[in-house]
Amino acid sequence: MLRKIIKIDAEKCNGCGLCAAACHEGAIGIIKGKARLLRDDYCDGLGNCLPACPAGAIAFEEREAAPYDEEAVQRHMRSRDKAAAHAAPCSCPGSTPFPLAPPFAGKDTKTHRPGPALSELRQWPVQIRLAPVSAPYFAEADLLVSADCCAYARGTFHADFMRGRITLIGCPKLDGIDYSEKLGAIIRANSIRSLTATRMEVPCCGGLETALRQALQSSGRDLPLRVVSLSGFGEVL
Repeated sequence: MLRKIIKIDAEKCNGCGLCAAACHEGAIGIIKGKARLLRDDYCDGLGNCLPACPAGAIAFEEREAAPYDEEAVQRHMRSRDKAAAHAAPCSCPGSTPFPLAPPFAGKDTKTHRPGPALSELRQWPVQIRLAPVSAPYFAEADLLVSADCCAYARGTFHADFMRGRITLIGCPKLDGIDYSEKLGAIIRANSIRSLTATRMEVPCCGGLETALRQALQSSGRDLPLRVVSLSGFGEVL
């Protein structure tokens, strides 16, 4: 059928991936450093990707293309989310899971002056996408799932929310995936004691809260859940 569909200029594309993150249908992928339309029937022709492209590499064209297939898109997105949820961490050393001991609460060993505010981070990695489903530090843990902006908005975030908790962070708008399956797997596989979610007041952060609520429901566990919203100035709302 003749219809409007996106066209990507490979010469202009810088491979930033913002278009792929903006596409709710998963129609765009990054292949060999360039954005590509994966399948015609994944593209709904609405163009959410156009304003996301900083290089002006995406435009509409009218041509013969397969009609938009919503069922195929849903299957594709479920498959992609499942693969992301169960993907092994990347091979870089920084993604290897390990616990962190409580920080030394003393003086700076070089200057012998009082040290800076201490980190309350108790494990690595912290990104939801990189976190293992099972790890010793999840045992009997109070789990904090936070939008990554929260720690920058609130200067006392470590002491107020991270202390005594295992922390996982993410941004549903930038990652462009549904965290619910990964979080649900973590809750099911470990003896988590409680859940806390911190998010910014902006609407896009609602995706993180929704994912955690769905994860808890699908896990079949009855755990206490606390949700805290922060303003742009870090105030608890």
